[in-house]
Amino acid sequence: MPRARITLQTGDRSRAKQLHALISANLEEGHLLPRSLSDLVVHAERFTIAVRGRKIVGCADLAALSPSVAEVRSLAVDPSARGAGVGTQIVEELRRRARREGFEKLCAFTHAPAYFIQMGFSIVPHTWILEKVFTDCLKCPHFRHCGQYGMIVPLDDVYAAARERRDEDGAEALSAVATTPAVRYA
Repeated sequence: MPRARITLQTGDRSRAKQLHALISANLEEGHLLPRSLSDLVVHAERFTIAVRGRKIVGCADLAALSPSVAEVRSLAVDPSARGAGVGTQIVEELRRRARREGFEKLCAFTHAPAYFIQMGFSIVPHTWILEKVFTDCLKCPHFRHCGQYGMIVPLDDVYAAARERRDEDGAEALSAVATTPAVRYA
């Protein structure tokens, strides 16, 4: 029997227990910070979830850190869906949402920087994302000996905009940026 298709949806409070189960299962790998069920109930609508049938197989939270910076939080993919691009699809959807909501930068803190680099993020010192430091890091038990990499991507990136247009209009939009000089932010 063929596997059910994976679709992206916006989270809602009725899925908070499933979100909590997926995030908790990924905690054992040591790549996520814990999230309480009550926190997930309050913030469920900020999540983009990947669903196969009735099961959540991936998720991530788009958390506003300031009026200009948003963070990808709690990115988790069920082992049954890994390798299929689910995490990348979720991050790209969060990038589109962040741009629509007027954020200038999207950041992430991760133990796997190569994963985010392939999506256009750059490694930066934590102090370049003071919004995160003052919002979360000061309260974290790992503060000053954090093993995570700070990652950031500007949301005005011409290549990201072309990827969005390609997704909406087809491959011809990507050729429009082939002659546009690259702009990299650190």
